[in-house]
Amino acid sequence: MTEFERGLVTSFNNYFKEKNMRGISYRLKQHRFTAQFLDVLVDSLHPDYYLGIECKSISVEKGTKALYFTQHFTTDKKGVHQIERITDFLNHSGRCGFLAVELRYGAGHSREAYAIPWKDIWERFSSDSLKFTVEEISEYPSILRSGGGYKVDPSAWIKK
Repeated sequence: MTEFERGLVTSFNNYFKEKNMRGISYRLKQHRFTAQFLDVLVDSLHPDYYLGIECKSISVEKGTKALYFTQHFTTDKKGVHQIERITDFLNHSGRCGFLAVELRYGAGHSREAYAIPWKDIWERFSSDSLKFTVEEISEYPSILRSGGGYKVDPSAWIKK
């Protein structure tokens, strides 16, 4: 589990505790030869908080200017792209999906993170586009940093 994923799981669980809501966030243990559907799962009786989140972290300080569908996502042995697998899982499970993207700017600079609705990922991928630029990513709702970690407010992500 990456630091970013762990931070999101902790932040969601803190959010539920602070709001006195029933809900839990977790990451399923990844097994060596088994595909993992998503990085972070959020379960709640409240339908807005029944979520599936894929996490990606990119190093902007090293010159990465975009999140590329070929470079940052995998394709399995059968040729099925990770975005297709995740979309299928979200459709079957009824979860609302997001891609959480962390932008790392290097030592001495704050990290930033953004939540992209999965429908936007699917639409872009289906249109044969190759990427989301850093500028496009930063137009989505931010995931705030607090005390070296993240402090989620999922209500800011969810469009009514």
